[in-house]
Amino acid sequence: MFSSRGAVLFLFLCLCWSSSKIVVAADDDSITDPIEVSALRSIKKSLVDDYSKLSNWNRGDPCTSNWTGVLCFNTTMDDGYLHLRELQLLNLNLSGNLSPEIGRLSYLTILDFMWNKISGSIPKEIGNIKSLELLLLNGNELTGSLPEELGYLPKLDRIQIDQNYISGSLPKSFANLNKTRHFHMNNNSISGQIPPELSRLPSLVHMLLDNNNLTGYLPPELSELPKLLILQLDNNNFEGTTIPASYSNMSKLLKLSLRNCSLQGPMPDLSRIPNLGYLDLSSNQLNGSIPPGRLSLNITTIKLSNNKLTGTIPSNFSGLPRLQRLFIANNSLSGSIPSSIWQSRTLNATETFILDFQNNNLTNISGSFNIPPNVTVRLRGNPFCLNTNAEQFCGSHSDDDNEIDRSTNSTLDCRAQSCPTDYEYSPTSPIRCFCAAPLLVGYRLKSPGLSYFPAYKNLFEEYMTSGLKLNLYQLDIDSFRWEKGPRLKMYLKLFPVYDNSSGNSYVFNASEVGRIRSMFTGWNIPDSDIFGPYELINFTLQGPYRDVFPPSRNSGISKAALAGIILGAIAGAVTISAIVSLLIVRAHMKNYHAISRRRHSSKTSIKIDGVRSFTYGEMALATNNFNSSTQIGQGGYGKVYKGILPDGTVVAVKRAQEGSLQGEKEFLTEIQFLSRLHHRNLVSLVGYCDEEGEQMLVYEFMSNGTLRDQLSV
Repeated sequence: MFSSRGAVLFLFLCLCWSSSKIVVAADDDSITDPIEVSALRSIKKSLVDDYSKLSNWNRGDPCTSNWTGVLCFNTTMDDGYLHLRELQLLNLNLSGNLSPEIGRLSYLTILDFMWNKISGSIPKEIGNIKSLELLLLNGNELTGSLPEELGYLPKLDRIQIDQNYISGSLPKSFANLNKTRHFHMNNNSISGQIPPELSRLPSLVHMLLDNNNLTGYLPPELSELPKLLILQLDNNNFEGTTIPASYSNMSKLLKLSLRNCSLQGPMPDLSRIPNLGYLDLSSNQLNGSIPPGRLSLNITTIKLSNNKLTGTIPSNFSGLPRLQRLFIANNSLSGSIPSSIWQSRTLNATETFILDFQNNNLTNISGSFNIPPNVTVRLRGNPFCLNTNAEQFCGSHSDDDNEIDRSTNSTLDCRAQSCPTDYEYSPTSPIRCFCAAPLLVGYRLKSPGLSYFPAYKNLFEEYMTSGLKLNLYQLDIDSFRWEKGPRLKMYLKLFPVYDNSSGNSYVFNASEVGRIRSMFTGWNIPDSDIFGPYELINFTLQGPYRDVFPPSRNSGISKAALAGIILGAIAGAVTISAIVSLLIVRAHMKNYHAISRRRHSSKTSIKIDGVRSFTYGEMALATNNFNSSTQIGQGGYGKVYKGILPDGTVVAVKRAQEGSLQGEKEFLTEIQFLSRLHHRNLVSLVGYCDEEGEQMLVYEFMSNGTLRDQLSV
């Protein structure tokens, strides 16, 4: 049988045959790029965080300590560092300014500061983030002009700056955004001419520039946009120019909204647009007659009020099966009104049809005077009402057609006691009286292709649950309300699946909360032709979800990545020291007894040059309380963690499990032996911890590949 000295010598000979140096390490340093850490600190410094939402940005490493709103890639890049993937700071009551240091987050794909109170200008340095896909700055108090540099973001899919105070013109450089599908820049003070160069954008589907100060003319070239679905330019001043006839050729268009734009001239014939669902040309100075061509059978809304239109009401408004609103009030139309427009419709209980022909020169109704249920016809202010006492046509009507609805949960059949705080009865669950904790979501349709929502409520529920990959009964539309735009604001409640094993109450687990939230924040719910683009207003985490923002597993290193980080500390330090320890224990250990974890032990004090004695608290701090995100391996002896000491030294901490604990004397003997073991092919022992029933060895941590990699050279 080998002696201890002979065994060590044999081990050295086995290792030294390789010409490659064996190191104890992980493929992944598991720390965030210092440049990005510095950038985050600058970003926080420029913000005002009155509610301490970013208080944990002062502790640990951004990617491994789960800083609020910081999500990182699961593996290191070629430079050996972890990098930020997303910065999600939605609705945190932040004010202050955006630091130019944002531009140093060079791997970022999502930059989200929506619904805060941030002022100042948009940093041009954002143009340096060539990987950026979503730029989400809407709902703040930003000023200044749009930087030209934003036009050189090759992967940008969505730019949302709406509801700020942005001024200046649209940069021509935006014509370079070949991947961009969504321009949401409404409700600002953007001025000047729409650059015709934007017609070169091959991917654009939504152009929302309403409620700005745009002037000049409507570029005819916009009709060349091959994928454009929504063109929304309401409440700008195009100085009496006409609607280009070329807009009739926009074959993909679903919505055209040019309300109150100071437009004049004839109304274009839009009957060649096969799927047009929403048309609003109201409050302009359009003249001439309404084109006779039949509009798309998908049309839900036609608004032509407050113009100077003449001629008769064409019969082509008949036979439109989805039409909800036909508004032609305050024009100079004359002649008869074809009753076939409403008589041809059969509505169910959830549908309504409103026809507003007030204040024209209409004299008669051709056909039946009978009005079907849920149909409203307004003729007040026409000669017809002077000659006919028809209250159903000529009475006063509310001008407010924007419905408000609040769903109420019926619990009449449930037992008397109510659900616990933050829980409530799931109103649509197949299990009656099922208490659950819902997720609360503020949600808004920014440019819907409809005017009356109840008729589409069931379709919306199917669309939303399908997009979120939930069951239909898990969604409850708590309330909805039309707002200026028009936009449709909703409050949604998402309920967990009923689980019989959990009794009468249930919650989403953390990973499911994170998945659902990322579906909203990453715009992973597919677009809908009828419901249009959406925006997330808030994602409320209360009660059992209060500490889930985001789930900690998403921000650190994945288990799959950790499984690959088994080198060095396991292959080198763990393997070598385990063999050496076994030989030492066999040679020296007389009595072996297990020490239960978490008890104070009376240990013998030793002092060894170059070897530090660490407290349990120091080890817990270095490894983020032995968080699974810092684990880099596991063997029969126990688990190995990567730790960072207060002086910045990166170490591998081998923590013995309960069945592997040695007697105190044997453990200290092993430390003395390992402290004398020095060789260029072996890692060095840095220190140890022997308190509170814990036994840990702290090794040098090196990152030059695995033992397997080196032996296979």
